[in-house]
Amino acid sequence: MHLYIGNQNYSSWSLRGWLIFRQYNLDVEITKLKLFTPKFYRTLENITPTAKVPTLIDGKATIWDSLAILEYINDMYLNGKAWPSDHLERAKARSLACEMHSGFNAVRNEMPMNCRATRRVQLTEAAQKEVARIDEIWSEQMRLYSNSFLFGEWSITDAMYTPIALRFQTYQIPLSDKAREYQLKVLNSSAVQRWLEEASTETDIVIEDEAGEDV
Repeated sequence: MHLYIGNQNYSSWSLRGWLIFRQYNLDVEITKLKLFTPKFYRTLENITPTAKVPTLIDGKATIWDSLAILEYINDMYLNGKAWPSDHLERAKARSLACEMHSGFNAVRNEMPMNCRATRRVQLTEAAQKEVARIDEIWSEQMRLYSNSFLFGEWSITDAMYTPIALRFQTYQIPLSDKAREYQLKVLNSSAVQRWLEEASTETDIVIEDEAGEDV
């Protein structure tokens, strides 16, 4: 398998696709491309119709969306264990994952992922409402699965929300106690620590993702 990703400091969608390989210690070749450069587009133009990352190549299969990559790996290599086994919990987990996949646009736009930074931003009302909704999700799941991932064992839903945990750290977003419990669980996980270590070696600056004021 061959996974194409962008700068680890900035590329939240790359992180989502990458996580499942590290969480389950799956063998994959990683190619990291500098975002928004000519080489980025030249490399991807004959690989994926969107010229975006992440993109996974597995034999004759090409998968070019984070959630699709997570689902593909779960189906092909994990016998479905990256979703909860209970059908009701699995439906909820998928709903929460899709809520992140298609929503929270204000949070994305106002707080781009920037792992190595500590910043301050003035959030719009729309972003504040989205932060409150994420806090609600995390808090509810932590009341059900204390000091754990969102559904006890790590799942695709956690992959979808991990970049938000990093964003909230960068921009020092206050959270309720239960939501903070989940954030710390994510940030201290071995897979995320590895991602952060690799991101820390990068020196590229993506101006589009340098939001807010330094703290």
